[in-house]
Amino acid sequence: MNTHILSKSSFLKGIQCEKHLYLYKYHPELQDQLTELQKAVFNRGHEVGKLARELFPNGIDASPKTHFDYSGALKLTDKLITDKENVIYEAAFQSDDVLVASDIVVRDGEKWKIYEVKSSTSISEVYLLDAAVQYYVISKCGIEISDFSIIYINNGYVRKSELELDRFLKIESVLELIQKEQADIENEIQRLKKVLAGKKIPEIDIGEYCTHPYTCSFFGTCWKHVPENSVFEISGMHLFKKFELYNAGIIKIDDVSDKMPLSRNQRLQVDTFKSGKTVINKGAIKEFSNTLSYPMYFLDFESFQPAVPLYDNSSPYQQIPFQYSLYFQETAGGELRHFEYLAEAGVDPRIGFINSLLKDIDEQGDIIVYNQAYEIARLKELARDFPEYSERLETVILRIKDIMIPFQKKYYYSPMMKGSYSIKNVLPALISELDYTNLSITDGVTASLAFEKLQRETDMFRVNEIRNQLLEYCKLDTLAMVRIYQKFKEVIDYS
Repeated sequence: MNTHILSKSSFLKGIQCEKHLYLYKYHPELQDQLTELQKAVFNRGHEVGKLARELFPNGIDASPKTHFDYSGALKLTDKLITDKENVIYEAAFQSDDVLVASDIVVRDGEKWKIYEVKSSTSISEVYLLDAAVQYYVISKCGIEISDFSIIYINNGYVRKSELELDRFLKIESVLELIQKEQADIENEIQRLKKVLAGKKIPEIDIGEYCTHPYTCSFFGTCWKHVPENSVFEISGMHLFKKFELYNAGIIKIDDVSDKMPLSRNQRLQVDTFKSGKTVINKGAIKEFSNTLSYPMYFLDFESFQPAVPLYDNSSPYQQIPFQYSLYFQETAGGELRHFEYLAEAGVDPRIGFINSLLKDIDEQGDIIVYNQAYEIARLKELARDFPEYSERLETVILRIKDIMIPFQKKYYYSPMMKGSYSIKNVLPALISELDYTNLSITDGVTASLAFEKLQRETDMFRVNEIRNQLLEYCKLDTLAMVRIYQKFKEVIDYS
């Protein structure tokens, strides 16, 4: 088994925070569990990486047989280079006790072109660091590099029929940029080696680097001393300001003085937390409620964002609506009727979504949503991509009313909302018997990821299970709006 002190990934962790590197190397058992979103990002990168290989076909894969044993990959890479193989995938190189693996390596005469594949739509500083450390190690191995490029997603690409890889993916040389960084890379490698040679975990307190450029995988370990209801929960406050308070010993919201300069909403959050009292502007709620009229539709959408566009007239990471839940009430106190749509996997869900929605919504009545910017944006995209429906979709847009406004404007504020007007914070504060905690799907992100899973799922039992979970979640979102409106009426009636 090969031995190395640093890898490309551990180098980047060390650049973010020395403690992150040390814990990753010597105390991996303390890492937080991966979230579903983090797993999805990893899978997305793997998917885009496989597609990028098709731009350079017939390569040899030098990936290690097991994740932690790169000795075979190093030997195979060396042999393939000696044998003048034209294309190598996951080529492994080691020098100066640093191990790197390059996504795609292509022969260019006696030199080599290196390609690093990313599933994002732009090149970040972290990606340049990633490329720079690869260049450093590969060059130290005696390999001449003629060019180094990053392959990433072209977010301006619109799919028409078959996926066009040469248009979906961009290739951009970063050679000159990373060559300028080589002296710094060497210095950083030596610094991080000294960190790992230490006998104790570096004494580094929490800071902005805990979440930038990525959330540290030891966040739970390093932040466990931060209590619930800390200053980090103050809404709308810049992170650097929160750390100013923390470093001054002001850690809990209770520690925030009455004289501390805060915005109006921040002061409301702090004061109501201390008093435990809910603030209700009954006049403003009544005025808002009077803008709503029956018949009423309570509507919620769910969408997903595939990195690789799956359908005609769609772009990378475009929000594709696949589900809605709709409650209808014709008159005050009248029967609540429920309608819903959930697309089947494997087909473009948008036409079915449009047709079902237009069938379920009559031409009269207010359409109540929570955060209208989201639903309106999706409807406008559908009108753009399917112009034959644009006129009818525009009439739907004109009827939308946003029930989030009273919470956004703090007409109704409870300390349980913790400064947020997200429906996930609002609902338990208003209607305690309704909450998302017992659901398998608890927010829009996990709903999106669940539908993405359905595109690959072949077990029909699992398919039905996920579909039922999606229906249950989306239905609660719309029921929440119904109950919120009822709560407003109670507030008005008892005023």
